[in-house]
Amino acid sequence: MKSRSVWFVRVRPGSARVPRAIAGPAWTFGVSPKQSFLRTWTAASDVVQEKFATVGHCRQHARRVRYPIGFAALLVFAPVVCFAQDAVRSTSTDQEETAEAEQVVVSATRFDIPLDQSPATVSVITSEDLEQKQIERVSDALREVPGLSVVQTGTAGQLTSVFMRGLPSQDMQVLLNGIPINQGLAGQFDFANLMTDDIDRIEVVRGPQSTLYGPRALAGIVQIFTKRGEGPPTIALNGEAGSYDTFREWMQSEGKIGQFDYSVGASRLDTDNARPNNNYRNTAGITDLGWSPNEQLRIGGLFTYSLSDTGNPNTIFDPRPIDHFLTEKWLIGPNVDWKATDWWEHKVIFAYDQERQVNDPNQDGFVGPTRALFERTTIDYQSDLEAASWLTLTSGFFYTRVNAGQERPFVSQTFGPQPTFIGDHTQETAGFLQATVNIDNFIFVAGGRLDHFNQFGDVWTYRCAGSYKIDKTNTTLHSSVATGFSPPSSQDKIFGNNFGLKPEKDLGWDIGVEQRLWENRVIVGATYFHNDLSNVIGFNGLFKTLNLGAAETQGLEAELRAQPIVDLIFTASYTYLDAEKTSSADISQPQGARLPRRPRNEVYISGSYLWCKRLRTTAEAKFVNAREELNFGGPNFDIEDYSFVNFAAEYEINPHLSIFGRIDNLTNEHYAEVFGFPALGRAAYGGVRVRF
Repeated sequence: MKSRSVWFVRVRPGSARVPRAIAGPAWTFGVSPKQSFLRTWTAASDVVQEKFATVGHCRQHARRVRYPIGFAALLVFAPVVCFAQDAVRSTSTDQEETAEAEQVVVSATRFDIPLDQSPATVSVITSEDLEQKQIERVSDALREVPGLSVVQTGTAGQLTSVFMRGLPSQDMQVLLNGIPINQGLAGQFDFANLMTDDIDRIEVVRGPQSTLYGPRALAGIVQIFTKRGEGPPTIALNGEAGSYDTFREWMQSEGKIGQFDYSVGASRLDTDNARPNNNYRNTAGITDLGWSPNEQLRIGGLFTYSLSDTGNPNTIFDPRPIDHFLTEKWLIGPNVDWKATDWWEHKVIFAYDQERQVNDPNQDGFVGPTRALFERTTIDYQSDLEAASWLTLTSGFFYTRVNAGQERPFVSQTFGPQPTFIGDHTQETAGFLQATVNIDNFIFVAGGRLDHFNQFGDVWTYRCAGSYKIDKTNTTLHSSVATGFSPPSSQDKIFGNNFGLKPEKDLGWDIGVEQRLWENRVIVGATYFHNDLSNVIGFNGLFKTLNLGAAETQGLEAELRAQPIVDLIFTASYTYLDAEKTSSADISQPQGARLPRRPRNEVYISGSYLWCKRLRTTAEAKFVNAREELNFGGPNFDIEDYSFVNFAAEYEINPHLSIFGRIDNLTNEHYAEVFGFPALGRAAYGGVRVRF
């Protein structure tokens, strides 16, 4: 994981704002493009509980772990073979080549700027990070980002939420190549089924971003970028097996043929997990295609599909032996990037996506089997006008139409006639303008946005942010203040029987510093943040949803990255969070209560070493403490601290063949991220990767 100026990768050709190659000192972070190991060409109805549900708790007894034979062989023989083959390879060439790598740029301002000059608080996770740690799902990658807290309801496949700076998932916008992908009745993004197939990088921008990205960017954004094909076509085929009857197969291919570029990823995951009715099956595919008749124009298309089938065991106090849940999603997103002149660029996205959910059988004892459908049409236009060498004007138009509904054929009529179909239709039209001033090492951003909704009218947001890099001390200062909003979800309106709800709003600000030391071998950063929330949606005494609540979150995010020698990388992050309810109107919690499931302290550390250019070993650990669980109407109660350790290794036999393995929860910690839904115990996996 990279924060601000930590890593270096390619800059898109044709950018007028960032030099094509930015030379660095002899020591920089990242894997050299020509290192033999893991080269850059390696291709490789529970939702509502986040706010209101109360669940039970217990410790899980871990099942016996089955260690794949290939993984055992890796641990025993790989070090010996490593030192026996090419043990005297020189690292001096790698160090020189690393210095020539290009600096990462990010889209925190909706156009590319150097990462170490970003006015927003940004972290970047690259495909190299995902490969080294053998991360299968995006949610697990986000665990290392400061300011983010990942909460999984038990095991793989179950509801997985991400809190950003103490704000829930429905207040965080998730985008894929610029396309919003928050879905479902709750308006949040469930990370349970999002795999890392074909991902080039993940950018996490913390702080209100509604001025640029509109609704649900109240806390910030997580933007995922797919790989873009370059050079001759390549393909990687992978297979893995391990504990809990787990099998995973995936492939990735990318390349460029003439004027056409492509990247494609596909995967299948099967696991039984640990409890009865806890099986999980997931099939996913993603493709990014493009045609570039010249350097100024690219016409592309993004296509995604996923089908997940999960058993819902519920809490250990109230198990459900046959409750079952199916989710099917697909998206199509044609897009055009056109650089009309050296000083004017245009981007257009047209996207259509659907989500279908079937909960049958549903043993909740109330509504019975349910079927839900969510569909959305999105149009996003952006213009980047370089009015002067020091001034860029970014403007755009945004339109979205959402239809959401749920069929409940066996709804209970105990409390009077109830409709068997409920639905919601929303439309949004928006325009935004942002000015970016770039004078020497000073960047200042100011912008505003007006959103109009068919249900509750207009919402105005603004944002000001700036950064200044001091070359003499290699220090970057950054700060921002902004407003954000999150509209009521279909779930809030439908189940709370109130279609007159107003958006939740936030005024947030942060201030931070980043210091690079020892010729950039050590980078340390810290950011203080504060959010004031109003109009928070909650329940009154009649369990009707109203704009009742208010809350405050504040805290500290800190990061450290060190690369004392070219093959050794250390990372660490720390988050302190104080999240408090400041209103007494919402009956779910008393005033002054700490917001549930938001840890006060989170610590993440990792270390990775490349042994003689063939064996990469990576260890990571996470510690979480001071959490509370929701207790309707009464004081929240403390739940246990937890920690876990993961270990991964990959050995490159030759440029076309690697073997790999990992152990998750190495210490066999018994814990639950959500009270009553235990996580897995120790689990081991091993597999083979073939590249062509």
